[in-house]
Amino acid sequence: MRLNLGCGNAKIPGWVNADKVAACNPDQVVDLEHLPWPWPDHSIEEVMLSHVLEHLGQNTEVYLGIIKELYRICRDGAKVTIVVPHPRHDHFLNDPTHVRPISPDGLAMFSQSANRQWLAMKLANTPLGIYLGVDFEIQSIVQTPDEPWLGRLRRGEISNAEFDFAARTYNNVLTQYQIVLTAIKPAGRAG
Repeated sequence: MRLNLGCGNAKIPGWVNADKVAACNPDQVVDLEHLPWPWPDHSIEEVMLSHVLEHLGQNTEVYLGIIKELYRICRDGAKVTIVVPHPRHDHFLNDPTHVRPISPDGLAMFSQSANRQWLAMKLANTPLGIYLGVDFEIQSIVQTPDEPWLGRLRRGEISNAEFDFAARTYNNVLTQYQIVLTAIKPAGRAG
């Protein structure tokens, strides 16, 4: 089974499209902040969360509960695609329904192999994967540049290093992230 969570009006044919707003006509009406979710353990092979996760879990316990539910329903090797606005872009900052910035570094906290490396290096990063009993490995990260930065990069007006510096330093350089995770079960098996 494939889930398109928080689908809104962007339904994916052949997937179970779920949203809390019945007016969107989802396949299932589900409020993702009310736990547990209605899907069985280890039943999902792929999940899409496109412009959804930044709207969920203003309360930390609710957010961590969502991550645990996502892990619970995924089978081993399940692919989870998360698309979110970049936290330093006006698309994120201007929407009052955005309650939490989502970043690759934040999602890496749910990787037990990363957690073990941090512990071995005595870093202060919170090993949330170990604490919560979840394990998601980041498979890919795609950053979408905004104009005028993309045009400047394509025309050779700035180098890749200058672009990377701008993306780490300034607002409105990147519009969004697409982060693909893989569920590792049992937790802690990889790495």
